[in-house]
Amino acid sequence: MKKHLIPFIACSPFIPVSIYSQISQHPNIIMFLVDDMGWQDTSVPFYNNELTSLNKRFITPNMERMAQMGVRFTDAYACAISSPTRCSLMSGMNASRHRVTNWTLELDQKTDAKSDVIDLPEWNYNGIQPASEEKEINNSTAITSLPQVLKENGYRTIHCGKAHFGARTTPGADPINMGFDVNIAGGANGAPGSYLGTKNFGEGSRFAVQGLEKYYGQDIFITEALTREAITEMEKSVKMDKPFYLYMSHYAVHTPYDDDKRFSQKYRGRYDEQLKTGLNENEAKYAALVEGMDKSLGDILDYLQKNPEVAQNTILLFMSDNGGQGLNNVRQGVANRDQNYPARGGKGSAFMGGVREPM
Repeated sequence: MKKHLIPFIACSPFIPVSIYSQISQHPNIIMFLVDDMGWQDTSVPFYNNELTSLNKRFITPNMERMAQMGVRFTDAYACAISSPTRCSLMSGMNASRHRVTNWTLELDQKTDAKSDVIDLPEWNYNGIQPASEEKEINNSTAITSLPQVLKENGYRTIHCGKAHFGARTTPGADPINMGFDVNIAGGANGAPGSYLGTKNFGEGSRFAVQGLEKYYGQDIFITEALTREAITEMEKSVKMDKPFYLYMSHYAVHTPYDDDKRFSQKYRGRYDEQLKTGLNENEAKYAALVEGMDKSLGDILDYLQKNPEVAQNTILLFMSDNGGQGLNNVRQGVANRDQNYPARGGKGSAFMGGVREPM
């Protein structure tokens, strides 16, 4: 049976409220998802509408630009780790229902830490799978995905970047099986083997990124390569006169903290108000990853604003898949200097720092 879209109104940064009634029931949708970005890892304030010392570490002018044009959600939450959130975005189910409650990777292999204190419950460590696989893959949840529903209603569906919602070798590991017409660089891996084109994005490693072979050997960061591919696919959709759903799912700002030389130099030694000292090499590289992601957002905003006939019928959403890095509440060796302050904890934690994210 064909699924049907329910008409809805969402807050687009490109459309004045007065003309919402003119929006097509098939607006273009861009889901801009960042990996492991904390709620303070931006120059946009998400705490009490005031810049914090942590906000001042970063330069994200395009997030500022989007916040000025749209709606800033200052109390937004995700799951504490990657795969559960991604499975929820695909399925519309919360994690207690799809039961993918930790990160996935290899077939039939759990990723839980060992515990001598509690007996860990069973969970669906093989991830989500297309509905046709309901009786085929154990420890998984069969779903009818959002991109599949959109596709059946006339959309061209584009996956660009990190997938990480099905275990390796299962059908759910391939975004094409989950309702996407196009898959750029998405698979079972939850991180890139390398961000660097000069290292072929980790070719040969457990976390190698597939599908960007045309950039192998080039001096290009994966964030930039994915953005170029995404814009190309949006242009194709427009030429085909089809509404598009772009799931722009960046590997940034997950480890490894490879050096994005376009931005990193400005952060080396940059004064940090929380630490009362300059940023070290690790934090400089992280800040550059964040700014590279922000540059991608700006390129997509630029494309839309240069094509107003596309922009006026486009909804753009921005969020992270979990809270920011926790690093055991230590920054540069200084205890009680939390990356997500005043929230406690970080990625993987049920404390606020693990689930609060910028949206």
